[in-house]
Amino acid sequence: MKKKIAVLGAGSFGTALAKLISDRNDCDITLWSAVDQEIKNIIRDKENKKCLPGINIDIDRIKLTTCVEDILCADIVIFAVASNYVRKVAKQVSDYIKEGAVLVNVAKGLEQGSLKRLSEVICEEIKGHPFVALSGPSHAEEIARAVPTTVVVSSENINTAKQIQDILNSNIFRLYVNEDLVGVELGGALKNIIALAVGVCDGLNLGDNTKAALMTRGITEIGRLGVAMGAKNQTFAGLSGIGDLIVTCTSMHSRNRRAGILIGKGKSSSEAIEEVGMTVEGYFATKAAYELGKRENVCMPITEQLYKVLYENGNIEEALNSLMSRPVKHESEKFWFDN
Repeated sequence: MKKKIAVLGAGSFGTALAKLISDRNDCDITLWSAVDQEIKNIIRDKENKKCLPGINIDIDRIKLTTCVEDILCADIVIFAVASNYVRKVAKQVSDYIKEGAVLVNVAKGLEQGSLKRLSEVICEEIKGHPFVALSGPSHAEEIARAVPTTVVVSSENINTAKQIQDILNSNIFRLYVNEDLVGVELGGALKNIIALAVGVCDGLNLGDNTKAALMTRGITEIGRLGVAMGAKNQTFAGLSGIGDLIVTCTSMHSRNRRAGILIGKGKSSSEAIEEVGMTVEGYFATKAAYELGKRENVCMPITEQLYKVLYENGNIEEALNSLMSRPVKHESEKFWFDN
């Protein structure tokens, strides 16, 4: 019997996932958006011209809809909306999800204000359902073109993660399982901060040495906060940690890196985000991580300096000098060996 899968959100990743799943013969796929014009445009153009130009969408294999009732029969409901819309969408669809349906989130971020992980947000609004987070180095532009991709699926119930692994795994989309839900979610959210910082350095033409330093010290900073919040340090050496960090910091597919480049070239953060034209998760994650670092009493110098640049009109050169002139220390940190 075919699995019925609903993808919520017709942006780049939601559209790419729907296309990926539609190529299988064992699943029925529905792509839902709250934006009527978004769905009409895809049906008319047979592609998502704004997010995935040039990628054909087989509208005979994908049910495109704005009607929330169309997800009633879904066995798996995938949230593919920006982090700041996750709670709103979860509330909107909560009465239309059938008993036993598995909830999967692919957004990478933290809720502003509450500082909650997106699993906490979704499960507050839709109670009593198994939950899985999907994360890792996975640009939508490449998934849509069937470029070989590996990601990780995580759940507090390993059997639920394995269920999603079995259903979505293919010869171009390979899934690994991981029980560290906290670490997988934080790795996916916090790497956007470092990618923004790397972009700023690219905009300043600072070179590869600086980029490598930010990435390496960035993953240490991510792990430091993650462990303080209950994650396992080894998770940050995996796909949702260093893997996602590498792809986001080095690719022009990355909205975060592109926004950072514009800021490094002199644009304000608001101008950069507007020019990118899609959600820049790292902008919001920087504020949330800055507040989390203060709450958890964790040293996060890169995040702190980027926060000053983005939210306090701080000077980029002064931020860089502040990072480089910090007191010297040993590279190895105790948290790497604690769990």
